[in-house]
Amino acid sequence: MRSTPPARRAVTMTAGAALTVLALTACGASDGGEPAEDGPITLTVATFNNFGYTDELLASYTETHPDITVELIDAASAEDARTNLTTKLAAGGAGLADVEAIEVDWISELAQYPDLFTDLADPELEGRWMDWKVAQATTPDGKLIGYGTDIGPEAVCYRQDLLEHAGLPSEPDQVAELLGGDDATWDEYFAAGADFVENSDAAWYDSGVATYQGLVNQVDQAYENEDGTPKPLATNTEIKELFDTIVEQDRAGLSAGLAQWGEDWATGFQKDAFATMLCPAWMTGSIESNSGGVDGWNIADVFPGGGGNWGGSFLTVPASGSHIEEATELAAWLTAPEQQTAAFEEAGNFPSQVEAQQSEEVQSHVNEFMNDAPVGEIFSNRAEAIESNPFKGPNYFAIHQTVQQGLERVETADADPEQSWEKSIEAFDALGLE
Repeated sequence: MRSTPPARRAVTMTAGAALTVLALTACGASDGGEPAEDGPITLTVATFNNFGYTDELLASYTETHPDITVELIDAASAEDARTNLTTKLAAGGAGLADVEAIEVDWISELAQYPDLFTDLADPELEGRWMDWKVAQATTPDGKLIGYGTDIGPEAVCYRQDLLEHAGLPSEPDQVAELLGGDDATWDEYFAAGADFVENSDAAWYDSGVATYQGLVNQVDQAYENEDGTPKPLATNTEIKELFDTIVEQDRAGLSAGLAQWGEDWATGFQKDAFATMLCPAWMTGSIESNSGGVDGWNIADVFPGGGGNWGGSFLTVPASGSHIEEATELAAWLTAPEQQTAAFEEAGNFPSQVEAQQSEEVQSHVNEFMNDAPVGEIFSNRAEAIESNPFKGPNYFAIHQTVQQGLERVETADADPEQSWEKSIEAFDALGLE
C-alpha cells in the first residue's frame, strides 16, 4: 500500500541508532512465540493509513475461524507505525501486534534482522505475487519476512474543472496526450504546468517533495550502490540534479508548497490549491477523503518518464508473537486474491497479487468519485509500464529523509536552496554511514 501514504517522513530515532539497537536485539531474538493456547484467541493486526480492512472483512474471517477474533490497530500515520514497530523490536518485540504492516521503504532495513520476523515462505503460495514484490521481502539468505499487500503504480490525478477553466485539454485521453502519452516526459509535465499557472490562480501540483518522490523512484540506485554501500550525498550529482529540478519548479510557481499529509495539504483539496498530483493507486482514497465533496477529479492514464511505483506494503509476523501459526495463516488470508480485490474496491490499493490483478472485479472497477475513471484498467496499464524495480538498500529510508527535509525547508520555510542542500549533506554525514 500504500503506502503509504507510504513515503511519509519521520523516523523514530537516527538510522544508525535504530540499526545498532535492532542488531543487538536480533542477536538474542527468540525462535518464536509460545504455542497458541486452547480456546478463543484475539489476533491483532497493526496497519497505518487505510489498508481496506473493514470490520466486515475481518468479521468474515471469524465466521470461518470461530475461535479467532481479529482486532485492527490502525496507527494515525505511517510515522507512528514505524516508531511503534522499531521501538518495540529494539526492546525484544513485547507489545507488537500479531501481524505488523510495514512499508516498502523500511523493508530492506528490517530485512537485516531476519530473526525478528517469522519466515513466511510457503511452497503453496509460490507464484501468488509479482516476482519483484516477493524479492523486496526476501532476505539475502532466502527468508521471506513479508506477504505483499498492494503496489503503487502511478498515474496522474487531476482536477478536470481547473484545467478546463485554464483553457487546457481536460478529458483524460487529452491530458495524457498533453503530457506526452506513452512517451511522456518530466519536461512536458512541467511545461504543461507553466501554461496552467499562467492562466489560473491554482498551483500545478501539491508538493515538491511528492513530485521528487516520482522522480527518484525512477532512479535505479538512488542513494546506495547495488552492494548496499551508501553513496556520499555531497557527490551524488544525480540526486542533486533532481533536487535542483524541484526547486526550479517551486520558484516558477508550479508547486503549492504543501507538506503532504499536513493540515494545510488536506484543506488544499477543498480550496482549489492545485490541479494535479502524482497518483499511485492508493492515493485515490486519500484524495476522496480530503476533498470534502469537491467534484472534478479524474485520472489520466499517463506518467512522466515512463512507469513508476510509489509505495506498497507487506504484512509481517513478528517472531516474538504468541500465536505465530495463527497469525501466519491470517496474513496469508489477508493477502489472498479475494481479500486484495476487496481492499482495492474499498480503498483503491492496487493488488500485488497476480490473480487479483487479472480478475474481472479489478479490471472492470471504476471510481465513481473520480468521474467514473476506469481505475482497474488504468492502474493495470500503469503496473505494466513499470520497467524496473529500483534498488532500495538498508539505508534508503534514512538517506531519503535527509533530501526530503531539504526540499521541505525550501518549500515551506523559504530556505535558501543551496544552504538547505548543505544542511541535507550535514544530516547525511551525521548518519555515520560507511
